[in-house]
Amino acid sequence: MQLTTYIADLLYRYECVIIPGFGAFLTRYKSAHIDDATNTFNPPSKIVSFNKQLQANDGLFANYVASVEKCSYETALQQIRKFTAEISTALSEGKTISFKNIGDFSLNEEKSLQFEPFHQQNFSTSAFGLASFVSPKISREVYKETVEALEDKAPIIFTPKRKEAKPYLKYAAIAVIALSAIGFGSLKLYENQVQQFNYAERQKANSLVENQIQEATFVIENPLPVLSLQLPKHTGMYHIVAGAYREEANADKKMQQLRDKGFLPLKMEPTRYGLHQVLYASFADRLEAQQKLHEIQRTENADAWLLVQDIQ
Repeated sequence: MQLTTYIADLLYRYECVIIPGFGAFLTRYKSAHIDDATNTFNPPSKIVSFNKQLQANDGLFANYVASVEKCSYETALQQIRKFTAEISTALSEGKTISFKNIGDFSLNEEKSLQFEPFHQQNFSTSAFGLASFVSPKISREVYKETVEALEDKAPIIFTPKRKEAKPYLKYAAIAVIALSAIGFGSLKLYENQVQQFNYAERQKANSLVENQIQEATFVIENPLPVLSLQLPKHTGMYHIVAGAYREEANADKKMQQLRDKGFLPLKMEPTRYGLHQVLYASFADRLEAQQKLHEIQRTENADAWLLVQDIQ
């Protein structure tokens, strides 16, 4: 099933991948750890789980299928609906469905959906190229006993020997300290004089500028009227997409339709597959974007979907 490969691709980049009408795959980060029982070092990873309650289409999976297959968004949705129908039929017949590199699905005796992930697959890009390895346990007590035995056989005794300082070295040290103190005092005196001079000059400059500002008079005749502009702002990572069009003329037509309805739409730059996407609005908060998406799907466009992308 080719669509399972697309799901695996998305799990490397997103924490939630929803399969409309079936459920959602969720990933959770797990830091590197050591298995004390087997002395195995494991790299950072993403743990995959499944939630059957999340079935609402957020557009991520369908848009990715349309981009890879180079087809329309509606065609991609049809492929996904057919895919989920085949899975549901096979599960109802008692079969186990395997998603390559992701996990297995089956029904238990109570006809509840069960998911068993493949623990060998790591979807964390930060751990690319890293693999688990086993290292033998280090026995530190052996070395400790060996060192203690050597110390008992050959103890090491340090006998300090006091050396008599030569008289002329003492006087030379005193002379060096005296010269350093004189030089340091001279340096501090010079720095204080420089700071006082700079402060006096700065005060003169400030006084001169204040006098010039007080004497200046500004008269503006025929001032320009104040303009109030309202421009559409599309910022944030979450965007509600009204549609993706192969022909730019169709995208422009959709833009005009949305303007007539009171929206402030935005036409994005063509994707690498030549699709022109038209946006309803953009949000910085994912929850706010989901709420607006559900409102638009209920009242305006049932096929609207959510795009997660930085467009700045």
